Amino acid sequence: MTIEQSRVNHMPIFSKTITDFWRAQFFNGDVIYSDEAFTLAISPDLSENSRVMVLETADGRVMAVLTPALAEKAGLDQRQDLSELTFRRKLNEVGVTLHGADYLFYYSEAEKNVLLQENLEGDLRRLTEQDDALFSVFKSSASEQDLDDAYVELDHWAVFGSFEQNRLVSAASMYPWKNQTQIADLGVLTLTPFRGKGHARKVVLSICKYAYDQGYEPQYRCQIDNQASTSLAKAAGLTIFGKWDVISPDSTD
Repeated sequence: MTIEQSRVNHMPIFSKTITDFWRAQFFNGDVIYSDEAFTLAISPDLSENSRVMVLETADGRVMAVLTPALAEKAGLDQRQDLSELTFRRKLNEVGVTLHGADYLFYYSEAEKNVLLQENLEGDLRRLTEQDDALFSVFKSSASEQDLDDAYVELDHWAVFGSFEQNRLVSAASMYPWKNQTQIADLGVLTLTPFRGKGHARKVVLSICKYAYDQGYEPQYRCQIDNQASTSLAKAAGLTIFGKWDVISPDSTD
């Protein structure tokens, strides 16, 4: 069963761009095991940072893919009866650990139509390189942890900001994700004293509308334990597509 097929059962309808992208990640290799709950494939085309990937879609189906070298090392290179639990155990036995899952949020086709009709109000606009000074002040007012988590930069493909009394208090930036895909990944940061006022939701909506105007699908990622970020995604009309994990940089493989 492909991601596109699985969405029929208990999943919203997402665009073909999204379903085709994720299907390609997990089904273009050699599928060595598949049942209703778990699929495992081997692919030589994975990058170094993604030589193991796992996706659990919102309907509970789990798909995994890894390189031939790691599959051989973990004893997963032969067709055999498998489960997600067995797969993870075999990885752990050879020192392969995963980074920790991110939620993947996208607009369903229904919510996309709602977004495109949204009439946004307030002191809100796209930022350019001419906003360098105010953006520098904005970043200097945020903690290092927030800056690292959000990854909002003025030189990204698109940047939108929300203002309060002429001060930049929230910003979202976006850049095309992966090579040759029409998916744009976004980050958002709101200064602590200005949270809970709707600034973040407005910049997310604005930048996502811009992405659609440019022919891209917006993508929102956050760690699954980041409740504030998860709440923001839902408030902006985004829907959980699944949980995505990759090999940890600290893996001893």
